[in-house]
Amino acid sequence: MAALALCGCTTERQSNPDRTATEQLLISTAAERAATKLALQMPTGTKVFVDATNFDGVDAKYAIAAIRAHLLEHGSLLVDDKAKAENIVEIRAGALSMDQNALLIGIPQMTLPIPLAGQAVTPEIALFKRDRRLGLAKFAAVGYNVADGKLVASSAPEYGDSYETHWLVLLLFGWTTSDVGPDDDPDHPPPAN
Repeated sequence: MAALALCGCTTERQSNPDRTATEQLLISTAAERAATKLALQMPTGTKVFVDATNFDGVDAKYAIAAIRAHLLEHGSLLVDDKAKAENIVEIRAGALSMDQNALLIGIPQMTLPIPLAGQAVTPEIALFKRDRRLGLAKFAAVGYNVADGKLVASSAPEYGDSYETHWLVLLLFGWTTSDVGPDDDPDHPPPAN
């Protein structure tokens, strides 16, 4: 009787975003890496207006801000009005997304039909499994002089990438490798203890 008195039930509401934090970190890390390379090829020491008209996507705002930040770090003087600029840098994105691929040596999870009873799902049996998610970014830019419209700089497409890989060996031994996070970012090392 005491056990019945102690039973209870709770319900917690959960809401999940469209993408996980890891997915967001993979994409933003790739964007930062591409932005760093792109900024090295653009004009420095002049007043620059960044034209992001051709830069679209779910994560475009973050990527544009990353490009602007890296332009500042490399000596460009950003202005928010084309009339005040000496040069205009038009940026564009060819890719800003994720890929995922997996390799399994073993038996994949399967759904088996059971007559008159529905379905049964068999578990995955992985002798070796690699599940990799990649963040990918491809940016390019062209810079031109406001006064005469002459080309000042043009970048080749610059790529940035990041990864997170989950490994599983012999059903039991699993680990994760990744190049995302403060421990792997040489520009922003973790604080000393």
